Amino acid sequence: LSICSRTVEPLEYYRRFLKENCRPDGRELGEFRTTTVNIGKCLCSITTADSSALVKLGNTTVICGVKAELAAPAADSANKGYIVPNVELLSLCAERFRSGPPGEEAQAASQFIADVIENSQMIVKEDLCIANGKLAWVLYCDIICLDYDGNLLDASVFALLAALKNVQLPSVSINEETGLSEVNLKQKNPLIIRKHPVATSFAVFDDTLLIVDPTAEEEDLATGTVTIVTDEEGRLCSVHKPGGSPLTGAKLQDCITRAITRHKEVKKLIDKVIKSITPK
Repeated sequence: LSICSRTVEPLEYYRRFLKENCRPDGRELGEFRTTTVNIGKCLCSITTADSSALVKLGNTTVICGVKAELAAPAADSANKGYIVPNVELLSLCAERFRSGPPGEEAQAASQFIADVIENSQMIVKEDLCIANGKLAWVLYCDIICLDYDGNLLDASVFALLAALKNVQLPSVSINEETGLSEVNLKQKNPLIIRKHPVATSFAVFDDTLLIVDPTAEEEDLATGTVTIVTDEEGRLCSVHKPGGSPLTGAKLQDCITRAITRHKEVKKLIDKVIKSITPK
């Protein structure tokens, strides 16, 4: 298959591979790219963050930094803290992105991450409250794409979970005499992660054919995409389908089944890395 045909007729070029149940990069239709994760004190770590993680999904590279700060709870949520996710698509990660305010894709990704946090209950906001109506933790979760080659959502959810798993919050109390907060940096406790959501994305070709973990080129050629988020109990946390080809109930169920399998692989990978960096 010539390079020329890929440039002139990319969709036809892809279809010739798909008929043989494979893809131009050599993967089968249901095969994920090589996935790696680094957590905490590694080459990728952000020294100003309380925790960080770098995830590579093929060429797609995403880093997540988590910064914990103290603030007063909102008046209508006196017993809750805050989680503030933000996804950035830097101009250096792909030609399609420009410097400046966040574009539509970055905003949609940030909202998706916020929905995953809320729907999965990975962190219960009440757990972030230190003193009712007085003091709570704010977790700023900055997710930055360093290299974009498709499937941003899977990589972002994975990086977020990996970074949060390594957060240690210092012990905080309020001095009753002065009313001021006192932070004990010597006594730290791990952040309570109640659920472990994992995203699994699919591209739809010609309205019927499903391929997992699409590259940027595959996303552009697809007639639609869908992202399934599940937790460790196989519970469906979210279905994200931004338009495109409709999916039959059977196809959607197939996606959910594959997502549950993928969750086990990702959880196993993250547990292995966490174990390797945990002091003996």
